[in-house]
Amino acid sequence: MQRKKIKADDHANLMGEDQNAKGPYYGSLSQDPIEISELSKPSQVTHVPQSTANVFSDGRTRIDFVLVWEADPKTQEQEGQSEGTSAESKVPRWGRAVDVRRTWRKKFLNKLQAAGICIEKHAVQDEKKVVHYVLLNAPWSVLCYYAEDLRLRLPLQALPNQASNWSDRVVKRLGVPSLLSEEVPNMPLDYYTCHFKVNKLTWFLGSNEQDTFFSSTQRHRILYEILATTPYGHLKQGEVGVDRLLSEDVFAAAFPLHEGPFAVPADRLAPENLTERQVLFQYWARWRKWNRYQPLDHIRRYFGEKIALYFAWLGFYTGWLLPAAVVGSLVFITGIFLMLNDIPVQEICDSEDQYQMCPLCKECPHWQLSSICSMFKAGRLFDHGGTIFFSIFMALWAVTFLEYWKRMNATLAHRWDCSDFEDIEERPRPQFTAMAPMTMENPITGAEEPYFPKRNRVKRVMAGLMIIIMMIAVVVMFLISIILYRAIISILVSRSGNFLFVASASRIASLTGSVVNLIFILILSKIYIALAHFLTKWEMHRTQTKYEDAFTFKVFVFQFVNFYSSPIYIAFFKGRFVGYPGNYKTLLGIRNEDCGAGGCLIELAQELLVIMVGKQVINNVQEIVIPKLKGWWQKYKLHSQKRKSKVDQLGLVQQAPWESNYELLVCEGLFDEYLEMVLQFGFITIFVAACPLAPLFALLNNWVEIRLDAQKFVCEYRRPVAERAQGIGIWFYILEVITHLAVISNAFLIAFTSDFLPRLYYQYTRASDLQGYVNFTLAYAPKHFASQHNVTCRYRAYRDESGRYSLTYWNLLAIRLGFIIVFEHVVFFIARVIDLMVPDIPESLQIKVKRERYLAKQALAENKALFERKEVRATSSTTQTAPKDWELDGVHENQEPTQLRMMTSTHALAASPEAHPQQQFDPEAEPP
Repeated sequence: MQRKKIKADDHANLMGEDQNAKGPYYGSLSQDPIEISELSKPSQVTHVPQSTANVFSDGRTRIDFVLVWEADPKTQEQEGQSEGTSAESKVPRWGRAVDVRRTWRKKFLNKLQAAGICIEKHAVQDEKKVVHYVLLNAPWSVLCYYAEDLRLRLPLQALPNQASNWSDRVVKRLGVPSLLSEEVPNMPLDYYTCHFKVNKLTWFLGSNEQDTFFSSTQRHRILYEILATTPYGHLKQGEVGVDRLLSEDVFAAAFPLHEGPFAVPADRLAPENLTERQVLFQYWARWRKWNRYQPLDHIRRYFGEKIALYFAWLGFYTGWLLPAAVVGSLVFITGIFLMLNDIPVQEICDSEDQYQMCPLCKECPHWQLSSICSMFKAGRLFDHGGTIFFSIFMALWAVTFLEYWKRMNATLAHRWDCSDFEDIEERPRPQFTAMAPMTMENPITGAEEPYFPKRNRVKRVMAGLMIIIMMIAVVVMFLISIILYRAIISILVSRSGNFLFVASASRIASLTGSVVNLIFILILSKIYIALAHFLTKWEMHRTQTKYEDAFTFKVFVFQFVNFYSSPIYIAFFKGRFVGYPGNYKTLLGIRNEDCGAGGCLIELAQELLVIMVGKQVINNVQEIVIPKLKGWWQKYKLHSQKRKSKVDQLGLVQQAPWESNYELLVCEGLFDEYLEMVLQFGFITIFVAACPLAPLFALLNNWVEIRLDAQKFVCEYRRPVAERAQGIGIWFYILEVITHLAVISNAFLIAFTSDFLPRLYYQYTRASDLQGYVNFTLAYAPKHFASQHNVTCRYRAYRDESGRYSLTYWNLLAIRLGFIIVFEHVVFFIARVIDLMVPDIPESLQIKVKRERYLAKQALAENKALFERKEVRATSSTTQTAPKDWELDGVHENQEPTQLRMMTSTHALAASPEAHPQQQFDPEAEPP
């Protein structure tokens, strides 16, 4: 969005007036910036113990943001010696790169200073490196301007927070004490809010308290907006914003500070005296709180709406997994009882040498059907009539879950004032603003904004789509290699001569193939994510939400194929194109893979458990161990042993907050967290017919996941910049697509992979007690194959002795196709009914929104009448006295008119600092 520019002289005058009103002003154009650098060298430590409060050295100026860079002391000295050298050839290449970074850093900080940002510098040195900290503060004038420019919503009237959980309300009505709810101190109030306008400043609550009028998250958002839009070079080359500087290693870090330490002092402060971070740690991030509701309003107040919506969705999803896990466990237990009394199981286990089976591979020996007794029993745990019920239940569960999440999302979006964020309030990305070739009027807001032609973007998206298809082809190639690997391993194990290995050849090949597949998945994921980042930046998406949605779509399509290709192959393709004895089909000269002795369903369950549970275990171990190792390494790099001992001897135990925050890990966003949960959602819905225990494993994992993520954000990560969001973005539409795929997948899984329909057909056409069912499912090998091997063997198929499909096969095929059609139509019809019965927005919320609109209209009418009366009085008194500035601006006289008038103009962010060379801020300068 294009902005007007303030004249540098006017800005300086405004800053001077603010200085007279409030004392010294750091970093203004009217005077040299105050640099307070505390340089700690191994030989001497001259500074006094620093305060742990998030303020400048004056004890009252708040720290809104911190920039950090590291330098080698020797390199820094060489830079100072070579400053007067004019010949570029005398400076080595690595030195020129350092000079470029130093120049960019100097220009960037000078632009910040020209925009009115308060700057204070600190430096800490040991024998290895110098770490520079630049503390930033946005004064009242800059905050007010950007609050209006960013359309921040600020409170007009306080309301009691009416947030509650439906389960908590039900328990209270029954008069039973709730085990899930807990009273959390410092509960945030709810407010009537509206977009901030400077000329309406007195309307807002707390407008006379400049230090607390803007919340910490709002101050962070304002500072980050300034940092993200400040240029330091050529705009068309994308040399703008702190993100590019971070990627170019100009800065090592840029972050807001946490509100003090998370640990509660030993003297146990009263709950109402805890900081926001301590409240989150005590009542949310601790493991003992695993059975408590999450304090979503506290999370939103501290981390912003985007992170709060993630934890709201994760908690909502975990709660809904509870009924799915209970029903799935009951279905599994039912399978145990059915297995014990199953006639086909008894026939196989008691058959001994009755059924001699044909070899499963070219080099494999003949085998007895009785040898698969244990595997066939395990398959019956998942393959029974209860599977049909559970598949329908999970399909309807997924639809209902998404419908009620819509309601939950609408309620939270309204309560947190972000219902119209994506349509009205969201601003173009800084990188898009810099690189866009033209501007165009926004049809919704009417503002002139940067624009990138839609036709050009479509061409780039299509080019990126071709690359995605190529990467998916690579995944398919890896899948084929896994198939060949299984066949080769099965042959090698069969030739080993060990009886135990030979009998389990297919099982060993399948299990090791699953592990190799998981390794391939993890390696390909890392490569593709980097490629997706590059493609999404190249496509030039206007807003951050659209950028993230495009990136998410690319990565999820790849990850879907990557993670689900092997289960899909086992469920729907493995064993379908094998042929029959004497006429086996081959792939690249190797016989097509057949299902194991226990059938494809038990192999699918095994594959799901290896990939789903294995991935969850690996992720949880990574989330526990890797942050600890990274945190230890970060602290080790920043603290030499010599410096530690010096500090301890001098008693300087306290550490500056910017130093302790820099030791924490960088928050890498929510993409990986969402991706893990959505892939899990796919496993428990698309293939649930093969593993009814999947929801239970997902529930146990998510209970751990919530506390792990909470601890990472509260204790181990630097504080992320608070971002707004209207919902969970494109992830919701991905979940809807997965839900529809789950219905189709389970219908085909039951029809073609399960034995449910063949058993049902046999019961109605042959014997209701399933006597003789095993013999019914086995065909005889053709005579030429039997004479070639001098033995008559059986194999699983519905064929005659010549190898042609029998009438039973065609009857079953018709039944299977009919079942798929009926299953899909019934489930989709019930899902549609649920969709119609459950409104997307709760009725209570609709009434609340309408009432707020009515009250807003009433307030506007009253204000209009009041303004007209004031205008009449002002007209009648013009002959007596001249109007005051604050009366013309509509501002109360106890406010500072200079600061308020400044808000109606714009900032000097892009003003050239070269016009004021005597005030330039040198970030590399040594402290006096």
